[in-house]
Amino acid sequence: MAKLVATTYGDALFNLALEEKKTDVLYSEVESLRDILKENPELKALMNHPKVTRDEKLKVVEDVFKGRLDDELTGFLVLLLKKDRYSELDAVLDYFIAKVKEYKGIGVAYVTSAVELKDEQKAEIKEKLLSTTDYRQMEMHYIVDKAIIGGVIIRLGDHVVDSSIRTRLEDIKRELVQVQIA
Repeated sequence: MAKLVATTYGDALFNLALEEKKTDVLYSEVESLRDILKENPELKALMNHPKVTRDEKLKVVEDVFKGRLDDELTGFLVLLLKKDRYSELDAVLDYFIAKVKEYKGIGVAYVTSAVELKDEQKAEIKEKLLSTTDYRQMEMHYIVDKAIIGGVIIRLGDHVVDSSIRTRLEDIKRELVQVQIA
């Protein structure tokens, strides 16, 4: 259900951004809003508290964001409150950001390795991803996880390329177990 809410409202905000030709403005403000909410967990707690009335929450949104955020984004927050969907705000904002990145041709890749990669290796992976996908830009995130022993795991959207030694060893283990059974 939460994913459906994020998709529905995220698509609505994205379509509004396109119609108003404010994709860049709303993208920037949504990222800022996400940062504000992360830095102020008490605001999130207040806005999701069941004993705070909807009217009080609406007043908080007006007082805190009116004039500081684009009117469309403030209106969107009001809409989420009125539809009792404010608790899904994080998921909606994440979906919107992902949708804008997709629209702009920006891929988001997560590369996991057992050791820190050198700059040349990072550049090589990025270039390979750009040349083998339709993306025009690539946002790279590098993660070090010693548990994979060696190799790399690359996640780009729903696609995963796993060339880690840990996975290869697990594959060999499964094959050996089947050989013993047969």
